[in-house]
Amino acid sequence: MSLEHLAVLLVVGLFILGPERLPQAVEWWARTMRQVRGYAADAQTQLRSELGDDYRGIQEPLEQLREPLRQLNDLRNLDPRRAVANYLLDDPRPKTAPAAISAPQQRFPRPGETPPFDVEAT
Repeated sequence: MSLEHLAVLLVVGLFILGPERLPQAVEWWARTMRQVRGYAADAQTQLRSELGDDYRGIQEPLEQLREPLRQLNDLRNLDPRRAVANYLLDDPRPKTAPAAISAPQQRFPRPGETPPFDVEAT
């Protein structure tokens, strides 16, 4: 979650709950999230201890699925150039945002100046 999202949530919470109840709501939310993370960590530890070597057998296929899912999420950026480069051409270039396409610079003739003439265009 980005900083902008948190700021929007804070402002909305301030309007809905008011300044008196907002700190209590934030405390409750943080405490609940810590408990959920603790439950998830405990469940994972328990699964590892009970399954032993079988846990690795389960974990490996899941790890193999992460790369295609990451690639699918990259496709959701809806950048056709990057999608073509990454998935059709296996382009090894880093995944950066494409440069903005700018129109060619037009220079208008000054008063009294003749405009340029392109012989091949006519």
